[in-house]
Amino acid sequence: MPKLFDAEYTHDELRRMISDPAQLAGVRLYELSDGRARGVRAAEVYTGSGFRFQVLLDRAMDVGFAEHSGRPLAWLHPALGGPGLYDPYGYGWLRTFGGGLVTTCGLTFFGQPEQDGAEQLGLHGRISHSPAECVRVTTEQRGDEYVLEVEGVVRQAALFGENLSLTRRISTRLGADSLLIEDVVRNEGFRPTPHMILYHCNLGFPVVAPGAELLVEGEWVRPRDAAAEAGLSEHARFGSPVAGYAEQVFFHKPKPDADGLVRAAIVNRALGFGAYVEYREAELPCLAQWKMQGEGEYVCALEPANQWETPRARLGEEGRLAHLAPGEEVRYYVEIGALPDTAAIQRFESRSPLRT
Repeated sequence: MPKLFDAEYTHDELRRMISDPAQLAGVRLYELSDGRARGVRAAEVYTGSGFRFQVLLDRAMDVGFAEHSGRPLAWLHPALGGPGLYDPYGYGWLRTFGGGLVTTCGLTFFGQPEQDGAEQLGLHGRISHSPAECVRVTTEQRGDEYVLEVEGVVRQAALFGENLSLTRRISTRLGADSLLIEDVVRNEGFRPTPHMILYHCNLGFPVVAPGAELLVEGEWVRPRDAAAEAGLSEHARFGSPVAGYAEQVFFHKPKPDADGLVRAAIVNRALGFGAYVEYREAELPCLAQWKMQGEGEYVCALEPANQWETPRARLGEEGRLAHLAPGEEVRYYVEIGALPDTAAIQRFESRSPLRT
């Protein structure tokens, strides 16, 4: 039974008060018409709780802007561009990286640019610049819930190379404060293929703000490099933007709960607001934290991944690089949502169910 405007309503009660469910919740399809992202297809999803987000259909069905009751969750950057502007070499990925609530990195590689044999691997891989096909939108009543879904297939393929498909469903419901990403990555080819995936979940102001903090239960946290080592003692705290700040990356080994789920959040207690990520540790055993506190570049990303950010060439040499056999598939579940008030933050800290 959805909770709207501080009250609970049955399906029949709502039907008597509205003519069209779109008055409360729905999905709107549109196309961006200006600037670097001109021509990118998108879907705007709104749940009636104040939770609203954008699915970028031509950018791997990644999630762009997201907000709750007018308060932003996601960090955005003006570099966002359409697939045709993608530069696959070196750090060219950054020229079209627009932030957003989720940017998918992979599917055969993520991390810093490198050379693996004859293959040049650009920052964070290719998949986030691939358009979706077979896109379908569903809005319907299922039992006591009014469900909103956006589905599609994204492909990463090359002649004589990989042939991978990413089937993605992003779902939410009337009254919800969260979305669920359900991904199936399948090797459609006839040779084993490396598989690396990372969910780059970019949180910004006012979730990330002076006095905000990271909440995650873990066995350990390690710095990526000297810049991160200098900030290790304050990795879970956020201060004011700093001129000339050098990005810091930390690797966490989270503790899953009894159901095998990992939760991480950033909360702004002064505002009574935050955002969380929840996922299954079995498929995504690694968690990176990208902390950037620069002026005009003020963001923290929580990044569940299936491998550590180690050069792919080294992973292969050491026999630790994940592969998908021909016809093999793997499923991922990542839930991302708002903590819209102090009570929701307290439920998160107590590991109580976040959906009420």
